[in-house]
Amino acid sequence: MQQSSHIYEFASRARDDNPYLPHLARIVRRVPMVEDNYLFLVRFDDPAMGDSFDYMPGQFMELSVIGTGESPISISSTPTRKGLLEFCVRRMGRNTNALYRLQDNDVIGIRGPYGNGFPVTQMEGSNLLLIAGGLGMAPLRSLLNYALDKRQNYERIILMYGSKYPEDILFRDELESLESRSDIDCMLTVEQAYDLPEAKPWHGKIGMVTDLFKDIKDLDVENTYAVACGPPIFYRFVIQALLDRGFPKDKILMSLERRMECGIGKCGHCGIGYKYTCIDGPVFTYWDAINLPEMID
Repeated sequence: MQQSSHIYEFASRARDDNPYLPHLARIVRRVPMVEDNYLFLVRFDDPAMGDSFDYMPGQFMELSVIGTGESPISISSTPTRKGLLEFCVRRMGRNTNALYRLQDNDVIGIRGPYGNGFPVTQMEGSNLLLIAGGLGMAPLRSLLNYALDKRQNYERIILMYGSKYPEDILFRDELESLESRSDIDCMLTVEQAYDLPEAKPWHGKIGMVTDLFKDIKDLDVENTYAVACGPPIFYRFVIQALLDRGFPKDKILMSLERRMECGIGKCGHCGIGYKYTCIDGPVFTYWDAINLPEMID
């Protein structure tokens, strides 16, 4: 990767005049997650950059491979834990395939952070209800760990996470360890479960993620922020379940990280009506969705 390093170092010197140019970073470790999903742990080559870099849960960055392109990826780590940035990357295109071919200590480019992130300060003193479906756990993990690291700033923390099969659960061991904690209600479910000889057995709930609402008792919805992230069909049922239970529309938040593109609103591909996901999102309230119904179609 010597040639790549020289190219990125040249970009670093010119970055102040060009927001498209990335910072140089190296892959520290690649952790297999579920099928076609790896967790990439990366570190800035410049220690000063690593020390000063900050971001908000819910923001995203552009990860680039020289000669291939770049992909917008949500940050799965939390800013309360300095040193490494973590990105859960699904292999689904030319650039992510190139990322998968890289090894530890190889060079990548990262630029950002972009987007508005979750209003973590505004949410202080309230309950947090995090609802994830499938790969939607990747961006919500940042908010989850942020809130756990600043546990005194929030009231009840509830996580509802559903996937199709047990082997599809992102961060499974990490999340199952939360089930024994007394300061968070961690509820996991799968739509179908069957025992595979090579797979870890499933002893948890079976059903849709919305079925978990019946297990939440005595929740003051007026003092609760509900944060959801999942596939398109997921929003339709989850939001309706929240509205049926009286959640205020301005306290229903959605992360539309799947719509992210260039990061700075120039390509126009992330446009939703008169809003841009890169600039106005990826976190939106249900009020936004009412005015822009195509947002969650």
